[in-house]
Amino acid sequence: MSEITQLNQILIDDLLSVAKGLPRQRKNHNFHDTLDHPCQRLVNVMLADSYIAPHRHLNPAKDEMMVILRGRLGMVYFDDTGAVTGTHVLEAGGACLAVNIPVGTYHSCVALSEGAAFFETKAGPYAPHKAEELATFAPSEGAAEAPAFLARMKALFAQHTA
Repeated sequence: MSEITQLNQILIDDLLSVAKGLPRQRKNHNFHDTLDHPCQRLVNVMLADSYIAPHRHLNPAKDEMMVILRGRLGMVYFDDTGAVTGTHVLEAGGACLAVNIPVGTYHSCVALSEGAAFFETKAGPYAPHKAEELATFAPSEGAAEAPAFLARMKALFAQHTA
């Protein structure tokens, strides 16, 4: 049996410190013991230049919920062609604290403040994205075009960045 763990400011600070030294400019901490656990629970810390390629979850049990813990996070939703269908700003202490992303919805997020931290949960087990879950309209992580795509997503939130 696992021991009781807590999500606190020290953990977020530690993750932020680690994220600053990583190429992906983000770091997560899993609260589930194994990747095959039926409930995936994690905190994720993102720096402002971290790029998460738009993707969707097709498993009927994989709705995803994200809850902001620190800073601001811009959520972007797309249709199958890459047209933006909506956005939300999650802000710790703000009007919108969480979003539930339905199965099949293309989505990505951008850090609108340095060191944005959010709690994420979805059904397990963990499985890498399948080809049909990755957006063909967006570059993959590490692609030369990724920074420009990230900049376009961030521009949707120009009034919310700090």
